Amino acid sequence: MSVIGHAAPSAPGLLVSTNPADLDDRVFETPAADAAAFVAACAAAREAQKAWAATPAPRRGRAIQQIGRIVEANKEALARLVTREIGKPYPEALGEVQEIVDTCDFFLGEGRRLYGQTVPSEMPDKQLFTFRVPVGVAAIVTAGNFPVAVPSWYLVPALLCGNAVVWKPADYTPALGRALGDLFQAGGLPAGVLNVVQADGPTTFAGLEQALEAGLVDKVGFTGSSAVGREIGALCGRHLQSPCLELGGKNPMVVMDDADLDLAVEGALFGGFGTAGQRCTSLGTAIVHERVHDEFLARLTAAVQDAPIGDPTQDVLYGPMIHQRFLDRFVDHHLKLIRDHHTVSGSTGIGRITAGNPRAGFVGGDPERGLYVHPTIVGGVRIDDELANTETFGPLVGVARFGDFDEAMAFANGHGYGLSSAIYTRDAVNALRFRERVSAGMVSVNNSTSGAEAHLPFGGNGRSGNGSRQSGIWVLDQFTRWQSMNWDYAGKLQKAQMDVDDVDADLEFRLSQ
Repeated sequence: MSVIGHAAPSAPGLLVSTNPADLDDRVFETPAADAAAFVAACAAAREAQKAWAATPAPRRGRAIQQIGRIVEANKEALARLVTREIGKPYPEALGEVQEIVDTCDFFLGEGRRLYGQTVPSEMPDKQLFTFRVPVGVAAIVTAGNFPVAVPSWYLVPALLCGNAVVWKPADYTPALGRALGDLFQAGGLPAGVLNVVQADGPTTFAGLEQALEAGLVDKVGFTGSSAVGREIGALCGRHLQSPCLELGGKNPMVVMDDADLDLAVEGALFGGFGTAGQRCTSLGTAIVHERVHDEFLARLTAAVQDAPIGDPTQDVLYGPMIHQRFLDRFVDHHLKLIRDHHTVSGSTGIGRITAGNPRAGFVGGDPERGLYVHPTIVGGVRIDDELANTETFGPLVGVARFGDFDEAMAFANGHGYGLSSAIYTRDAVNALRFRERVSAGMVSVNNSTSGAEAHLPFGGNGRSGNGSRQSGIWVLDQFTRWQSMNWDYAGKLQKAQMDVDDVDADLEFRLSQ
């Protein structure tokens, strides 16, 4: 366990990360924490939180500003580590680190804007007020596909609002967990305010369960699969807590018959295959009007066939799968959802790229040194296919055909996810109707399903989350609670709804004819 505040590891075993682009490259190892260590980190956070909450919010904002500047100064080094530990292409890794900087820049100002309100009372000599107060201790568990950007969405606002945090990074990104924790600590956080626990998933769940039982955790934030999110939600519900859940997606992209097809193909290429399809916002199914379906599929196939794939330190569309577990799940489960009525295109093979199953134009040396898989386009997808209703965490995009708008919307919403969505059209009516009817929490018009900006609310509905939102001012509702105060200076007890003067009115008054 690596804990900011330096509680010692207490469990046998190691967490080890390996470069997924070069499996001979051992990136980092760290002792694995046990459940008791997680609880101890929550206790340390509880001890530190009161003094941090008493620190003036503008001063907490100053710490966030300093963290942003320190991350900015280390941008290239941190991005290189992202590329090395999870295989994300370097330009994307730079963008991920920039998102931390953008988040810090935004929340710096919130240190002077944690606004409450003054509210008029219904009685004289009385004032009403509202205040934002920190929740207390936040336990944050994040995934490894965005190993530094997504944690910052939680850590920055939680800390700015006066909370102490226990953060558990993905167990396959321990180097980035250590690095990001060190960068935050360098910004001037007091000891115990941010605690980084390196542990596996089952251990973390056990520790969280114990910490909640002990009353040490006031808010849980989780980014990961819908299946685990359900378990986190049920656990928190038993303690009358509402977690912040950011889960998976099966994100639709509707292509109308008036769409700019070149632009739509570009959006599908980036949305579906960027980061090897390992984003919660990755394109799931392109739902294409029957008049342009065949042309769109042909153009997308050509674009994917020509896309450079391979070494993430070079100019490629995507690199390896981020971990062996995701490669295995993609090959052993998701690719097996392809049925006889489907068509497959996009590459010279399917599954893992090897010497015996090569990808034409592979960038780099021996693909078997890394965890590389072929891009896969599956045509002929139907609304009742398992493939249409399952998040396929990998470089796979389904393509479906529709005839009318109602059919497209049934397909876009039928899977029960509700994270991101897109429509390509030149008609504002189509865009507005799509926005009104789609179940997703995020909508793009003539843009990709991926690419959220740091100052807009991020989050989903249904199987994609519980309606909580990250980023922008909306995340403040996750890490603060509203407190109301009434101040009566009348010198006597005034009872609401009872001691209220009415207005004399002549309700029988009528205009003369």
